Amino acid sequence: MLGHRAGRITDDEINELISKLQSLLPESSRRGAASRSSASKLLQETCRYIRSLHWEADDLSNRLTELMATMDGDSPQADIIRSLLRSL
Repeated sequence: MLGHRAGRITDDEINELISKLQSLLPESSRRGAASRSSASKLLQETCRYIRSLHWEADDLSNRLTELMATMDGDSPQADIIRSLLRSL
């Protein structure tokens, strides 16, 4: 893994971490942050992507909650939705 000498991280280790981070972003997010010189842009894009995932999860939770309000609480579908809401 990453070897730290006296608390310092090498350029190669930084490049490896940046590459790993890029691989976690969807293609559309990676376009603007592809080079090593734009590591700060990559971090900003990663933060934006994480925020968007939070918004999507919140939106899905709200939509499932609204759907639950229109369903019979004892139905199998309601059980599935309750299970999904617990997992968020």
